[in-house]
Amino acid sequence: MSLSSRTIVIDAFGGPEQLRLVDRPVGEPGPGELRIRHHAVGLNYIDVYQRTGLYANPLPLSLGMEGAGVVEAVGEGVTHLAVGDRAAYASQPPGAYCERRVLPAKCVVKLPDAISFDEGAAMMLKGLTAQYLLRGTLPQGGLQAGDFILFHAAAGGVGLIACQWAKALGYQLIGTAGSDEKCALARELGAAHTINYRTEDFVARVKEITGGKGVKVVYDSVGADTFMKSLDCLQPFGLLANFGNASGKVPPLDIGLLAAKGSLYVSRPTLFTHIATRERTQAMADDLFGMVTSGQVKIRIDQRYPLADVAQAHRDLEARKTTGCSILLP
Repeated sequence: MSLSSRTIVIDAFGGPEQLRLVDRPVGEPGPGELRIRHHAVGLNYIDVYQRTGLYANPLPLSLGMEGAGVVEAVGEGVTHLAVGDRAAYASQPPGAYCERRVLPAKCVVKLPDAISFDEGAAMMLKGLTAQYLLRGTLPQGGLQAGDFILFHAAAGGVGLIACQWAKALGYQLIGTAGSDEKCALARELGAAHTINYRTEDFVARVKEITGGKGVKVVYDSVGADTFMKSLDCLQPFGLLANFGNASGKVPPLDIGLLAAKGSLYVSRPTLFTHIATRERTQAMADDLFGMVTSGQVKIRIDQRYPLADVAQAHRDLEARKTTGCSILLP
């Protein structure tokens, strides 16, 4: 009996209207692959970049980078998971917006019983991103308890996880957001200070909060709107880690500016470099699961959409109407 799956695809790059729900056949997993039946699927800004073609992929394309569900079949050589296991992943290639799929097993991990499918789908890409930023994307000399860090979009999915994780590590996270309500949410979840970038100059406020010193590191997923000002928030030898471009692509950088502003460092990390091996994926996931099961990090799911309503989910995400995590329910 051949299986099929309700799947969201695009045939051309463009707006949310390009997203179509179709029935697609799903085959058996090959060597190093598995088939998963999704209980929930995560929604992320990278999905928008792929839909618009900013991050180009071959068409037709099924979107979605993370999900959680039950393993239905495993291919040859897959030993870390078995049929019937609860599992979750953040993984290339895209294709999570569906009921079931076949994908590489190396980025799929067993989901602890204490973590729900909804949480698993909401937390993998965003939580592993927070993990590699706060644990592995560090300024010269690292970070110590008490250090100030600046985190843009602090009320988003990655941001709210980072607020809690930074607090657990003893850092003073300064979070920016686009409304007073979002700022209050970031503070509620652990931000030491917040800045409404629509009504305040975040560079001036960062200098004020840090007594003129600036921060050791800025974590910036906003991109074009914040990049140059983020450099002005750094101490000498500080690091700007740009890990997304929600407001558009960062313009070309004159590297001489880094010298003029204090021997600064700039990095453009991606999650997929960090989770390139099964061992690394497992170690990062274990760290994330430990933070969640201990209660130090809570996964806030503020929006749930049926899979068929994915276009509305994309519109809400782009209009910055969402807070915390959003999931699609197949």
